[in-house]
Amino acid sequence: MFESYNVKPFFDEMFTAEGLPKPHYRKFYELLNGFSKDELKEKHETAQLSFLRQGITFTVYNNNVGTERTMPFDFVPIIISPDEWKTIEKGMVQRTEALNRFLDDVYHEQKILDDGVVPRRLVEENPYYYAKQVQGIDVPLKNHIFLAGIDLIRDENGKYHVLEDNLRNPSGMSYVYQNRYVMRQVYPEFFSNHSVHALEHQLSHLHKAILDHAPKSTGDKPFAVLLTPGMYNSAYYDHVFLAQQMGIDLVEGRDLVVRKNIVYMKSIRGLKRVDIIYRRIDDDFLDPEAFREDSALGVPGLVEAYRNGNVAILNGIGNGVADDKAIYAYVPDMIRYYLKEEPIIDNVKTYLLDNPEEREWVLEHLEELVVKNVGASGGYDMLVGPHASKELIEIFREKIIETPHQYIAQPTIKLSRAPAYQGEEFYPCHVDLRVFVMRGAETRVLPGGLSRVALKQGSLVVNSSQGGGGKDTWVYKEKEERGAL
Repeated sequence: MFESYNVKPFFDEMFTAEGLPKPHYRKFYELLNGFSKDELKEKHETAQLSFLRQGITFTVYNNNVGTERTMPFDFVPIIISPDEWKTIEKGMVQRTEALNRFLDDVYHEQKILDDGVVPRRLVEENPYYYAKQVQGIDVPLKNHIFLAGIDLIRDENGKYHVLEDNLRNPSGMSYVYQNRYVMRQVYPEFFSNHSVHALEHQLSHLHKAILDHAPKSTGDKPFAVLLTPGMYNSAYYDHVFLAQQMGIDLVEGRDLVVRKNIVYMKSIRGLKRVDIIYRRIDDDFLDPEAFREDSALGVPGLVEAYRNGNVAILNGIGNGVADDKAIYAYVPDMIRYYLKEEPIIDNVKTYLLDNPEEREWVLEHLEELVVKNVGASGGYDMLVGPHASKELIEIFREKIIETPHQYIAQPTIKLSRAPAYQGEEFYPCHVDLRVFVMRGAETRVLPGGLSRVALKQGSLVVNSSQGGGGKDTWVYKEKEERGAL
């Protein structure tokens, strides 16, 4: 069934350059080879139907009109060996610690700016830097990053790089769980015989990390809520799933009220004090008194309650200053500055286009590069030079010349690929991995994460809104790896 499968010229997650299954994939490869064409087709349909029945959807917006879609899913997992996972884990703990220290620093003493390690203007001119609202606030545990979603890719040599840091409202954790639920239905025989790291206890770690942020004035039983913009938000399924699984109340802004700088939830028994808010609302909409006056989603007076230390807000307000694509270029320097260590997992080479020399070189090589808007996400306002038309390249040339500070450029990395089963055949598709880091009194990394796959043949864009889909991610326990070898 893999006779026509072509590995080269990319690094393949499942196969060696010679087309043989890698040691940690061997048992799964043997399982696949035991199925007939009809059985494979049935397993593919089982997976898609499971998502449909459970109502696992996301919303795609086009011309301000939202369309509900089920998440495209592929039943060939990404399998990570224990040794590789240890490196990823250490790298993610290191990176989020440095980013957290950076956030605490820029909202307090600003030593890294005074020492010239990060250019001051990149912080002060950043639209997500909220000095007026939160400068000088001491947050619980000095922790601004309760949950991070770090996007990793592998290059043609199989080396991991960080592509992006998501430190505001990283979404997708619910899909990790639903991918695993579906895979248990598709391959019940495999999970009963092999030791893949389970996910069941990870949400209790997430819940504990939330409660660890209770303000000092809180009693023995802190009360936490998840604040959602509501059912029309594209990640609403994520909000509902996490609140249900952790056993915390899902609330909208209208369900909360602030009295004398204390936040309360309205209930049929009256007002109940809220100690911790895991918010899934962007900063701009959190509090109409502190941010956008026209916000109907937020809670008037919330920021003042936060400033007074009466409520914890997770993730911290103003985190966007640290996950901007221009600041991203300096994260390796942050690791060296704060931790006195070399980065375990490094960045992709990044060109900052307000530097005249780098800009001139990039403008001459646009057809070879990827160009991204520093404020955009989800694959929007992005140029993939080798796949772009001459017209689009010229449009981006003009954009860069007009607002160079708004864009960065990176080499087109030969993203690693993995087999996907679509249209009754296996073909190679590009993949990346979002790793979730949970930070409370201790830091934990969700084993595996959300593998995203560019299901359109030849596409490099893995975002679901742009035709991408998901895969389950398996991390073997060490004894299983020894057995596979």
